[in-house]
Amino acid sequence: MSWGDLFKHELKAIFSNFSLLFTVFGGVVFYSFLYPLPYINELPREQRVAVVNLDHSQMSRELIRMADATPQVHITEHLGSIHAANVALEDRQVDGILVIPEHFYRDVMMGTSPTLAYAGNAALFLVYGTVVEGLNDAGNGLAIKAKINRMMLTGDGAVEATQHVTAMKLNMRPVFNVTMGYINYVVPAVFVLILHQTLLIGVGMMGAAENEARAAGKTGYWAQYPIWMVMTTRTVLFTLIYLPLVMYYFGFTYVYYGVNRLASIENLVMMTIPFLLAVIMLGMVLGQLLPRCELVTLVVLLSSLPLVFSAGFIWPPSAIPAVINNLAQLAPSTAAINGFLGLNQLGATFSQEIDRWGQLWLQFIGFMVISYWLIRRSRQMIK
Repeated sequence: MSWGDLFKHELKAIFSNFSLLFTVFGGVVFYSFLYPLPYINELPREQRVAVVNLDHSQMSRELIRMADATPQVHITEHLGSIHAANVALEDRQVDGILVIPEHFYRDVMMGTSPTLAYAGNAALFLVYGTVVEGLNDAGNGLAIKAKINRMMLTGDGAVEATQHVTAMKLNMRPVFNVTMGYINYVVPAVFVLILHQTLLIGVGMMGAAENEARAAGKTGYWAQYPIWMVMTTRTVLFTLIYLPLVMYYFGFTYVYYGVNRLASIENLVMMTIPFLLAVIMLGMVLGQLLPRCELVTLVVLLSSLPLVFSAGFIWPPSAIPAVINNLAQLAPSTAAINGFLGLNQLGATFSQEIDRWGQLWLQFIGFMVISYWLIRRSRQMIK
């Protein structure tokens, strides 16, 4: 019962299980390209907009040109009625509508406030927000220009009028998500969850396969070695397998997609080790509780969406019910996602993430004790 023989048995069990290999290696590589694919363009641009110009003045045409010049909007249709525009929107021929009312030029020059009507497909929230943002920017720009012209007519100089209208200037400088896009927002957190779920499935399949063998009256190498030796060997092997996959995600894929990387290698390693250890121990617990391999995949996949939405990066933890928030803390993915985001995307120091680092170590110890007890109980039941 040497360590070398046990390592050989474990390696053979891992690399002879096609489902496990496909999940661990195929899943990690496949999802690294599949998941970010819809977000490659970061933000929607050049959304198709139909214009209903009921004023037909020079100013209304200028507004249309200003709207078309924004990066968010592309004017593709000039229609004669609101009904025709609604039909085009419902048929998905356009993504939004701009309605310029009658007497638009007259009302602007008289100092009253005409009402511009915007419409968009709110079923696609990003598209709707982009259309409204572009049309609103064009309307505000024209309003400022018209106000400056009126002030100049009353005797103010161009410089004084401009300073009076734009007394406060907005200088937006995104700090953490510099592109204001979905790649830097979603991908770093979801990649951590992918590592979590695939590792969980891989380790869980090993334990579930042993349960299937026990149920069939078979005895494997895993029953001939001390429990602590089997657990140690399995932990070391899966850690060695996943360290290159972690480096692939935090290295190549981050560079490939232009994701921010602010953490040092030392800090990433410090957070990665307890993360992998905690997930491996949770996988051992899961493998002992489920009788068949396919159930491991089913349970882990069903848990993916709840873990994403309760991790705290999509929805703030303060807005999540306390019960759900507390349950989410039991999963290593919650502490790991927030820890890696803090270090790599937000530029936090390791001391600022020390609580999450400690949480992962506590989970490792807790799940290790539980898995040892479950394995020991299963062996006693056979005897």
